[in-house]
Amino acid sequence: MTQGAGQEPVVRTATLRDFRVPPYARVPVQGHTTEPFPSDAPAPPATAPAPAPTATPAPADATLHLGSVAPAARAAYDPSYGTPAASGHPGNAYPDDEPPEGYTPTERDLPVINRGDTLQVPVATAPRPAPATPDGRGPLYVVGDVHGYLDELLEALRAQGLIDEHGHWAAGNARLWFLGDFTDRGPDGIGVIDLVMRLSAEAAAAGGYCKALMGNHELLLIGAKRFGDTPVNSGAGTATFQAAWLLNGGQKHDMDRLQDMHLQWMSRLDAVVEEDGHLLLHSDTTAYLEYGQTVEDVNDKVHEILNRNDADEVWDLFRKFTKRFAFRDEAAGPHAVQELLGTYGGSRIVHGHSPIPYLLGQVGTEDGEEGERPVVDGPHVYADGLAIAMDGGVTMAGKLLVVQLPLPA
Repeated sequence: MTQGAGQEPVVRTATLRDFRVPPYARVPVQGHTTEPFPSDAPAPPATAPAPAPTATPAPADATLHLGSVAPAARAAYDPSYGTPAASGHPGNAYPDDEPPEGYTPTERDLPVINRGDTLQVPVATAPRPAPATPDGRGPLYVVGDVHGYLDELLEALRAQGLIDEHGHWAAGNARLWFLGDFTDRGPDGIGVIDLVMRLSAEAAAAGGYCKALMGNHELLLIGAKRFGDTPVNSGAGTATFQAAWLLNGGQKHDMDRLQDMHLQWMSRLDAVVEEDGHLLLHSDTTAYLEYGQTVEDVNDKVHEILNRNDADEVWDLFRKFTKRFAFRDEAAGPHAVQELLGTYGGSRIVHGHSPIPYLLGQVGTEDGEEGERPVVDGPHVYADGLAIAMDGGVTMAGKLLVVQLPLPA
C-alpha cells in the first residue's frame, strides 16, 4: 500500500467503528422534515458557545490526534465526551491504543438500517472500456469514495481498463467521474489527488475526460488549511475546522504535503453534475436544494462561498454537505430523490458519502472474524431503484468501487 512521506505502513482492520457522524451532521436541513437519525441520539449541548478552542502542538514527527484538541472543542463536536472510549481504526487520527477520551464512534453514531427491499448489483470488470455511445461519446464511469487508499484505486482503475500497468490513462475517449472524498482516514490522500489531477490531463489529451466532484472531506481539508483553529459558529458551541478535521480522520502526512495547487484544484470542483440521465453528487442529502434551482446555480454558489473565504460560510457549507441518509427511508426516500431529480434533471441519482455496508445493514467486528467483514460486490441500488450508492466502504475493509454507467438491468 502506498504510504505518505515518512509514514509507517497502514494496516486496515475489519472494524466498522472508524466511521462516525458528528453532531453537526445531524441537524435537519432547513425546509426539509426528514429526520434520518434516531430520536434517542444524543442532542448537541444547549449551552452558550464555548471559548475558542486551542490545540496543543504535536511533535514534528508525530501524527496529530484528537487528544490535542481542547476539551471544549471536543464537547462541541461529540455529546458523548467523557464516556468510555472505543478502540480505533488506523485511519483515525490517534495512535493505536491511545484513543482520546470521549471518542466513541459506535453504531449509535451511524445506525445500521436493516432493509429487505434493497439490491446490490455485482459489477463485472472489463479489460478495456466499452465502445463509445451512439452519439460518439466515450463510455461513462464513476468512482466512489477513495479516502487516501491509492493502491486500491489504482487496482480498481486497472481492472476496468482505464489505466495501464504504469498508472497512465489508457481509456481513450472514456468519461470518468470521481464522486469526492479523496483524503482522510487512509494512507495517501495527497497521492490520490495527484493521480486524479494527472489523469485529468492525460484523458483530455486522449479525447476523453477525468473529472471530480466536491465531497465534504474536500471542504474539511480546505477549511483546516485556510482557517485552522479560527472559531466558527457550529450551532453546538464553539468549533474549529482543525478540530473537525482531526475528528474525521485527518492525517498529518496529508497536511504536510498539501500545496497551493491542491487547494486551488479542490476549490474549483463542482458539487453536482448531470451525465447521461444520471445526477451525480457526493452526499445523499437534499441540502443541495438550498444553493440553487439549477446545476449551474448550485456550483456557482459553492464556488462563490469558497472564494469569499469566510470561515462561518464555509463551515455551514461543510456541515450541510455532511448530512446523509436522505434517501434510505422506505416512504420518504424516493420522494427526496424525486425532488432532486425534478429540480436538477436526470432519472437516477448516483452518490457516495454513506458507506454501503451500513445501508445494507452489515456489521463488522473488531477482531475481523471470518464472515463478519463487509461484503461489497458492487453499487447499492435503493429508493425504488432511483438511487445508486457508490461508497463501498474501503476504510472499513470493504471495496473501492469503479463502475460503468448505466448499470446492467
